[in-house]
Amino acid sequence: MTAWIVLPVSLSAFSITGIWIVYAMAVMNHHVCPVENWSYNVTCMEELPRPGFPKTCCTIQDIPLISKCGSYPPESCLFSLIGNVGAFMVVMVCLLRYAQVIEHSHRCWVNTSALVSGCTNAVGLVMVGNFQVDHAKSLHYVGAGVAFPAGLLFVCLQCVLTYRVAVTALDYWMAHFRVALALGAMVSLVLSGIFFIHESFILQHAAAICEWVFTVDILVFYGTFTYEFGTVTSETMMAGLQQSHHHGSGVIMGPRGRSSALGGATKGLKSPGGSSTSTHLNCTPESIAML
Repeated sequence: MTAWIVLPVSLSAFSITGIWIVYAMAVMNHHVCPVENWSYNVTCMEELPRPGFPKTCCTIQDIPLISKCGSYPPESCLFSLIGNVGAFMVVMVCLLRYAQVIEHSHRCWVNTSALVSGCTNAVGLVMVGNFQVDHAKSLHYVGAGVAFPAGLLFVCLQCVLTYRVAVTALDYWMAHFRVALALGAMVSLVLSGIFFIHESFILQHAAAICEWVFTVDILVFYGTFTYEFGTVTSETMMAGLQQSHHHGSGVIMGPRGRSSALGGATKGLKSPGGSSTSTHLNCTPESIAML
């Protein structure tokens, strides 16, 4: 077990807790209405804010979309911090996961695509966090349009990789759990997009709820990498660096000058979620052809 096991769960705990704190601050400061409120008006008379109490009259501008919650200070400051720190942690998780899959003798386009989509997701998060929707709407929507689809693509590709590197029954159960999370994220994102384009107050509110479900779902998915990161070592990062260095040649030179196939088809695989070495060999014709 290594210290890297803390990274994924820290990403989930920090981000989920942070965005709910932002939401609570926005509600108490009368910048959005509570998520349990389904009653909206076309216009509202200006009311004096009561500390500790949410708004009693809500318009479509008060729908508690995540972006809306982080539009005004002081909560916008925390929202930007969460976006920046969260994006950095996402990149770290993606790089470690990429190197770990390489270490398990799986060099494939799925792993590379997952790395690219994860880093793209991080770029979108930075834009969403730093360009508030009420002050830089175009840039904010560009960031959201990048972050959400890239995040969904990342979790889908990681589901495929989880099955590919699975060795034990527990590995397969983790793969099943991730598929369930990915399906939940896909459904909530699609519904959020469908509801968001309508002018109905009820559908707009439903879009906000779906957006919250999608975001929490993706963050929980990132947290599940704690299961695999217990086996991350210094050799894991070296595997990723060697893959980048020898990307074009497909060959790694051994310590005595002998060449060995990149990916080590004859190397025993270690269970992604455990510390014991498995004798399972990945020598199928399909895997060899992939090399």
